[in-house]
Amino acid sequence: MGIDTTAMTWFNPPAFAEERNGALLVRSGEKTDFWQGTYYGFHRDDGHFLHQERSGDFTAEVTFSARYEALYDQAGLMVRADAAHWMKCGIEYTDGARHFSVVVTNGNSDWSAFRLDHDFDRITVRATRNGDALFVQYRTDGMNEWRMARLAWFDPAFRNVSVGPVFCSPQRAGFEAVFHDYALTDPVSRDIH
Repeated sequence: MGIDTTAMTWFNPPAFAEERNGALLVRSGEKTDFWQGTYYGFHRDDGHFLHQERSGDFTAEVTFSARYEALYDQAGLMVRADAAHWMKCGIEYTDGARHFSVVVTNGNSDWSAFRLDHDFDRITVRATRNGDALFVQYRTDGMNEWRMARLAWFDPAFRNVSVGPVFCSPQRAGFEAVFHDYALTDPVSRDIH
């Protein structure tokens, strides 16, 4: 499958991005993030986001690996209407371990995360939009089934959104990730059970 960036655009281009053998290798700039207000008080909209436009319902999937070393190093998938309305999901490094993380922002950000204790190299994250909902799933190397991470409200007034791979390093520069596969299709299903 691979990742084809020809129809995609960078929002906040990273310090380094190179396509190699169908994959996209990236390295973050200094102290980049997406966050709006809650708990920490700051407003950041300078993370790296490679996106394409999509209208209506869809399923987006991205497979990636990364070298998580510093607090809040993160990579995954983003669905974005504007600076105050978006969702990012994937792996975030916190408390010395990889966590599956979902941040939903509707004016202010919220954050849910759970630790992934099993060993894996690559993870695939999936977000399916159906009307007013984003259904977030994941699976790692060796897993046959998709696991549910979150069912989140996403304002249906935003019919046109930007979708694609995202990565940030709020504490440093030089976080490295590889996006191996990316797909944006019609919704795979409305079934969540």
